[in-house]
Amino acid sequence: MASCKSSIALNSTDRVGSSHPPRVSGEIHVIIGPMFAGKTTSLLRRIRSERNNGRNVAMIKSSKDTRYAIDSVVTHDGVKFPCWALLDLTSFRHNVGEDAYEKLDVIGIDEAQFFEDLYDFCCKAADNDGKTVILSGLDGDYLRRSFGSVLDIIPLADTVTRLTARCEVCGKNAFFTFRKRAATQTELIGGADLYMPVCRQHYVNGQTVVETSRIVLESTNVHHQTTQLSCLEAATAAAAAVLQSQ
Repeated sequence: MASCKSSIALNSTDRVGSSHPPRVSGEIHVIIGPMFAGKTTSLLRRIRSERNNGRNVAMIKSSKDTRYAIDSVVTHDGVKFPCWALLDLTSFRHNVGEDAYEKLDVIGIDEAQFFEDLYDFCCKAADNDGKTVILSGLDGDYLRRSFGSVLDIIPLADTVTRLTARCEVCGKNAFFTFRKRAATQTELIGGADLYMPVCRQHYVNGQTVVETSRIVLESTNVHHQTTQLSCLEAATAAAAAVLQSQ
């Protein structure tokens, strides 16, 4: 992650007595939480509000996310907003065009955890280009570890909103995401078929069942050609079934 520092030297528009005022700095607003917390819904609500107030807006999402539509940000309940689907944020300015970029007031970023260049883009867009950046993303992965660069943006942010979902097991506030299938990669894009929001108690319970089931399955299949991944898949499925039956 490169540092984003303002130039110490004053340019012609910053010098005392200049007839041209300096560019006004922008803002960064971060919306985080587990899956199914309404992050995208909150983001679209704010983007629409900005547009209704006469500001020029653009929405970006990762081209990796093809769950509902390629050229739109879509909430879990089907609300859509047209967007630029990109592999990286650095290419946005080139794709949208220099003139169009200069006229933009607000940039929305959905599923921000998928962009490796998130920090540098947000820093430059807000500090140097005067844009208001509103982003939404997961603050943690299914193992409750930092996901992508989303948490790195918090020191840059004007505001941070952490949303909660509803625990699929007990109905309490859910801060965590439980993966219902075994897979080792952090990025496994999916919806309710793969993930469920859970509270702390049921996250811990689910992980305990996964680990216990895995150990039992591996020990009982020690003389068979059952792979560790197969055992993990069965253990994870068992944990998901236990949680959903409670």
